[in-house]
Amino acid sequence: MELTKSELKNFLEEKVKEFNTKSFIEDDPIQIPHNYKKKEDIEISSFLVCTIAWGNRKMIIKNGYQMMSLLDESPYDFVINHTEADLKFLNKFVHRTFNGEDFIFFIRSLKNIYENKGGMEIIFKSTQTMDSLQPAISEFNNAFFEITHEERTEKHVANPKKGSVAKRINLFLRWMIRKDGVVDFGLWDISPSKLSCPLDIHSGNIARKLGLITRKNNDLKALEEIDKNLRGLDPKDPVKYDFALFGLGVYDKF
Repeated sequence: MELTKSELKNFLEEKVKEFNTKSFIEDDPIQIPHNYKKKEDIEISSFLVCTIAWGNRKMIIKNGYQMMSLLDESPYDFVINHTEADLKFLNKFVHRTFNGEDFIFFIRSLKNIYENKGGMEIIFKSTQTMDSLQPAISEFNNAFFEITHEERTEKHVANPKKGSVAKRINLFLRWMIRKDGVVDFGLWDISPSKLSCPLDIHSGNIARKLGLITRKNNDLKALEEIDKNLRGLDPKDPVKYDFALFGLGVYDKF
């Protein structure tokens, strides 16, 4: 699809207006953290839901709600005050390759982060660079796995230093940092200009059709390419275009 930069910007802006709306929440996993008011409850529920955000959306939503039920609908209170007996109930959880053992470790690690690191936001704020949050994702990975864990669980938290495009954590960061007053929460005091696109096979394919990516693989260089191009369209809020890419693929069958 050959468009000038201004035509592409106008096209994507219209799609953002179309999809960055309240109705988007109804079919999206972000509906789960929208059930909470407390900052920490929103953070933890968002992080857990984004962790399992691959595959069928309906299944992600169903299992996201099951996660919250197992946490007694109070994720932060459960993280901070759980007992070993409480954790045993999480063993029954399964979402694809994320199982109860992983879930239990996530709760233990989150408790360590909130009690000893000041929370997730502090880690990302203190390790961000001038123009990117990708190094901060790697630092978060280090903090997350500093307590004893099974090696198998490491695959569930991305690390850009190991070549990951960190789709699910970039989605989580979009939820926490973008503030649109409708879908994304904007709870964290970090500039949305530093966000990276939650790049996956679907958004990547749409981006290629629009000329936002030229690389064939969805690797770190492709992420850098789409980030550069989206920031060229809107330096202050580049990842709002994720709504356009997602909507074009899922709803418009572009």
